[in-house]
Amino acid sequence: MHIDIDQDVCIGAGQCALTAPGVFTQDDDGYSTLLPGGEDSGSLLVREAARACPVGAITVSERVG
Repeated sequence: MHIDIDQDVCIGAGQCALTAPGVFTQDDDGYSTLLPGGEDSGSLLVREAARACPVGAITVSERVG
């Protein structure tokens, strides 16, 4: 799974970190970032976290190849 966080769009609402705390966290400025190994998660919570983002800053796709 590939997870992309558009840092230019992220407003730091934190819904991703609340929904999937094992995958997302917030950096020192309050913006979303992936935890190490986050892209290895196949969790449905990752997709739910992307849907929960109020500005659509997170995209999730299947890793190809």
